[in-house]
Amino acid sequence: MSISLPDPAVRAGWPDAPARKGFFTDTSICIGCKACEVACKEWNDVPDDGFNLLGSSYDNTGSLSADTWRHVAFIEQPVASRSAAVDLGMPSFDLPGAQPDAGDRTDFRWLMESDVCKHCTNAACLDVCPTGSLFRTEFGTVVVQEDICNGCGYCVPACPFGVIDRRIGDKNVKNAGIAQKCTLCYDRIGDGQSPACAQACPTQSIQFGDVDELRERAAARLAALHADGVPEARLYGENPEDGVGGAGAFFLLLDEPEVYGLPPDPVVTTRDLPAMWRAAAIAAGAMLMGAAASFTGRRR
Repeated sequence: MSISLPDPAVRAGWPDAPARKGFFTDTSICIGCKACEVACKEWNDVPDDGFNLLGSSYDNTGSLSADTWRHVAFIEQPVASRSAAVDLGMPSFDLPGAQPDAGDRTDFRWLMESDVCKHCTNAACLDVCPTGSLFRTEFGTVVVQEDICNGCGYCVPACPFGVIDRRIGDKNVKNAGIAQKCTLCYDRIGDGQSPACAQACPTQSIQFGDVDELRERAAARLAALHADGVPEARLYGENPEDGVGGAGAFFLLLDEPEVYGLPPDPVVTTRDLPAMWRAAAIAAGAMLMGAAASFTGRRR
């Protein structure tokens, strides 16, 4: 049975909000083509980020940033061969693991994941924004209004996923100093279209739609992989009971979240603020009462 996520758009003041929109990214069928990255940059006029190889990966973007709203991670992972090398009695050129006494051959697999802003149900970036630049749309997504952002950067450390960032550059760079991140193509979905990245994905690894429907689709896909002998497959970000209240963009992973550079147990960083303010108010009240009592005692 599907569990509906709390509707953040209704809580944000959209009484007649449509169904919440989001992404389900199935990393098991991602081929690392980076069509999503290119489509995102082209549609949103996001500048390039150097075209520099990192030296540690075939990936040339590295992580999400103000200049990379979709990032395809390339993770080269050693895995033990499921079958031992077989001696066919043929001459060999001493390939790695080919000798009968070499033991299990060490092979590699590629894990590829197209990362993006999670559009959290409880979004810390939204909570800390002092100008109202970050706002919740009628689709339940979180979007930056570039003309209102003052570049304070409070949202950057607030995000538990390290998604949002301020764009670096001189005055000739578009939106330099302004916080930038995925908008889930707010302009496109408002016009009845799919986001550019989902539209460009050739394998349908990136799926766009109503969040509740996507969660059902993700659960079915997970069950199919488990039935096919892939027990390590898991969902990430779909649980409404997690530390961010469930994500609007969630993933099917083939290993632990840490392998993909994702926090294993993300928590909205503003979760404890109400309790902290209450404690501060109680402490301040106690100090005032103590000061008042001391003055009263002196007068006597």
